[in-house]
Amino acid sequence: MTTWYEGPLAAFDTETTGVDVETDRIVSAAVVVQDAPGTRPRVSRWLVNPGVPVPAAATAVHGLTEEHLQHNGRWPAPVVYEIAEQLAEHAALGRPLVVMNAPFDLTLLDRELRRHRASALDHWFQSVPLRVLDPRVLDKHLDRYRKGRRTLTDLCAHYGVTLQDAHDAAADALAALDVVRAVGRRFATRLERLSPAELHTLQANWYAAQARGLQAWFARSGSEEIVSTEWPLRPELPAAA
Repeated sequence: MTTWYEGPLAAFDTETTGVDVETDRIVSAAVVVQDAPGTRPRVSRWLVNPGVPVPAAATAVHGLTEEHLQHNGRWPAPVVYEIAEQLAEHAALGRPLVVMNAPFDLTLLDRELRRHRASALDHWFQSVPLRVLDPRVLDKHLDRYRKGRRTLTDLCAHYGVTLQDAHDAAADALAALDVVRAVGRRFATRLERLSPAELHTLQANWYAAQARGLQAWFARSGSEEIVSTEWPLRPELPAAA
């Protein structure tokens, strides 16, 4: 029997105008599908004209300038619809969805859907639920005492995954997918008997515990920063409606 980490997976990633899921916008996105390890991935890409200024700091990360996006990007409304539609299709086909730091990318997509389509991401998964695999949550739980950062670049280095063109949405999505497969193999004795549905539920609990730990660290440091415990999608804030 093929384990989930050796079977078909999809992955989703975005590049954005910033790091605030309530106010920032998607400028590029990609969905990558791979039927088995080593097989050629199928890639869908989107380039978006966000309709708002693109800060120089964001351009420095992903290389997409405001001028380039204005001339080559599509309007957000049809793009976010197409992305949500494709994610729903993969869920219906039983493909787990790999999303690095899922509460960021999925929440941002949800806010873009609300902003441009008067919809919500949850509406697309009422009949078939989304099953998310977040390499950051998995790694942090399964290897919790390892020191060091756990960005995608760090995880790729730790698990021997090649990351080319970092901060390109398609490249990052494929790398996250490969990291999840590597995590599955390394911790096979703990993961191989779990289904993606069971793992989805477990990750929600693991993420909440991780967030509470980070919140406690902030408190000890005298910081008033609030850490959300919601995974993989943060509920809409009243002020962002």
